[in-house]
Amino acid sequence: MKLRPIVLFFLFGHMLLSQIQDKVDFIRAGVSVEAFPEEKRIDGTVAYEFQVLKDVDSIFLDAVNIDLLSVLLDMEKVKFVNDGKTISIKRKFKKGGSHIIKLEYTTKPKQTVYFLGWEDENPSNDQIWTQGQGKYTSHWLPSFDDMNEKVEFDMHITAKNGLSVFSNGKLVEKNVVKENKEVWTFNMDKPMSSYLVAFVIGDFEKRTTASTSKIPIELYYEPKDSLKAEPTYRYTKEIFDFLEKEIGIPYPWQNYKQIPVQDFLYAGMENTGATIFSNTFMVDSIAFADKNYVNVNAHELAHQWFGNLVTEQSGEHHWLHEGFATYYAYLAEKKIFGEEYFYWRLLETAEALNNFSGDGNGEALTNSSAGSLTFYEKGAWALVMLKKRVGEHSFQQGVQNYLSQYAYKNVTISDFIWEIEKASGMKLSDFEETWLQESEFPFEKVKDFLIDKSTSICTYFDIQNNIKKKTDSTGTIITDKWDALQSDDLKYRLILDYGNDLSVDFLKKILNEESLKVRQAVALSLGKTPLLLKEEFESLLLDRSYKTMEATLYRLWTDFPNNQKTYLDKTRKVIGLPNKNVRLLWLTLALVSPEYNTNLKPGYFDELSSYTGSAYHFEVRLLAFQYLKNIGGFNDETLKNLVEACSHHVWHFKKSSRNILKEFLKGEGSIARLKSIYPSLGQEQQQYLDKALSK
Repeated sequence: MKLRPIVLFFLFGHMLLSQIQDKVDFIRAGVSVEAFPEEKRIDGTVAYEFQVLKDVDSIFLDAVNIDLLSVLLDMEKVKFVNDGKTISIKRKFKKGGSHIIKLEYTTKPKQTVYFLGWEDENPSNDQIWTQGQGKYTSHWLPSFDDMNEKVEFDMHITAKNGLSVFSNGKLVEKNVVKENKEVWTFNMDKPMSSYLVAFVIGDFEKRTTASTSKIPIELYYEPKDSLKAEPTYRYTKEIFDFLEKEIGIPYPWQNYKQIPVQDFLYAGMENTGATIFSNTFMVDSIAFADKNYVNVNAHELAHQWFGNLVTEQSGEHHWLHEGFATYYAYLAEKKIFGEEYFYWRLLETAEALNNFSGDGNGEALTNSSAGSLTFYEKGAWALVMLKKRVGEHSFQQGVQNYLSQYAYKNVTISDFIWEIEKASGMKLSDFEETWLQESEFPFEKVKDFLIDKSTSICTYFDIQNNIKKKTDSTGTIITDKWDALQSDDLKYRLILDYGNDLSVDFLKKILNEESLKVRQAVALSLGKTPLLLKEEFESLLLDRSYKTMEATLYRLWTDFPNNQKTYLDKTRKVIGLPNKNVRLLWLTLALVSPEYNTNLKPGYFDELSSYTGSAYHFEVRLLAFQYLKNIGGFNDETLKNLVEACSHHVWHFKKSSRNILKEFLKGEGSIARLKSIYPSLGQEQQQYLDKALSK
């Protein structure tokens, strides 16, 4: 049967999608890109140098919805096939040959490159950033979805004069090419997988430091956050020095940079030498106690070895990335915050895994479809128990051998286990079965480990067991033990678990004598504030914790309505965490307090409504939407913002916004209100609303 040429091309393209390009080695790439934010467009060129390892009759690159303007092979035009997913060239290449393929292209990526703030009037909000994990760089750069293809990428990025540009590698020059544009040139000297290529363009400043090993460290921040730079990046040098020493292999890249961006999809992303993270981790010194960047900082830095230096061959080996980064981040926190913090954090993750596994949802670490809880937390626990099994020296030696042997290469779980077996002289098949292949989480084993390692955790389980035996004596059991307890983590947990069972006199003692963390547990645990604790609870409004302030303000406002004005006056200037938790609660309470500043209420409503706009981080917007929904306060502008949020690039914000809209649609007159704003919506928003209303 003969196939027509168009069918042959179709089959050829789809065969390429499913095969590994192992007969060709792409060595380095010179990338030049310019972003046009008003059109959400990227124009670029990329030139790849490659060597032919075996005779082959085609080469291909992954390129999703990229329009090619020209393709040159060794400086000559060449025919190509672009099926919207891959670019392929069918030609015979002889073993040993070296070639250069150069592509000029344009694209309007639907994902991976995000253009934020360009529609606002404030230019300081303008940002462009990328997120390519795990195979999405091909949406803006013809490249390789296969992580096994490692290339040395050198970047040339054109941006408007006055903006900062951030990318992988060392900045080697910055040249003015036009009156209002500059080209920033970055050099990499080692290969990496395509998903780790990244850039950011925006209004940023930076501080610089260096590790003890003389690696330059650049710490970026938005100008408005200059006072938050120190608390946010606190311990960065200590983390870097600790990981180099603990891992035992020098940091493998030329420099290290970190940059916070608006509405990032995740907490952070470990692009090679250039971590991008959410600007909600930019905190002041008070917020540091509630939410800090230390764990994410250490996690993304650990990835520079585990994920970037050595990279998984495929998804079933993802433990080698996330489990290792999580484990070493916990070790860094142990170094900074102490052993008690470390072991209580492990207990928290073990309980979460036990609950997950107990519901029949357990997942093996070799399951490529497993979720974050498995890869991150179960993965970290596997390494904790592996280290216990083989001993610290053998574990560290095996890790060092593993990183040295497979530097700038791709790996499997078997590769790592083999290195640990060689270093320890032990067979680890039973460990693999229990920790990597079984879906169930062995909670009793880790519980015994924690009891052995931590006196306070041992005490916690003893108290828990005594309370189970004498449920009517909870308060007495805890009160009798309290003065002998040395751990704030233990006290915090006991109050969270049993705070409502404790006497008023005992709680009063805690609020007057204990630390910030322990007092916070009282604020978070009590369902109602006893009258005899009113004065002590009021003192919590001044605690240096925004979480405590938020919980206390709501509790006091609810339980003592005659004093609402006093509580609101006392907290009227507090903003809170980056999500403005205290301010948004305050505005809502001020609006629903009947006699509070009645002449100022329109301004309060306008401010609360303004936080639903796209200029604010999605966490701020979501809180504002939720509060407005609760008080029935949607106006036309906030409704427009809600509909716009239903198409947001951050999926969990989009999902929450859609649920809020669905609830709104149940109200009387809601459809008519949405129809009245319909003409003022963008095309994407109208299409979504058409779908929502049709349902």
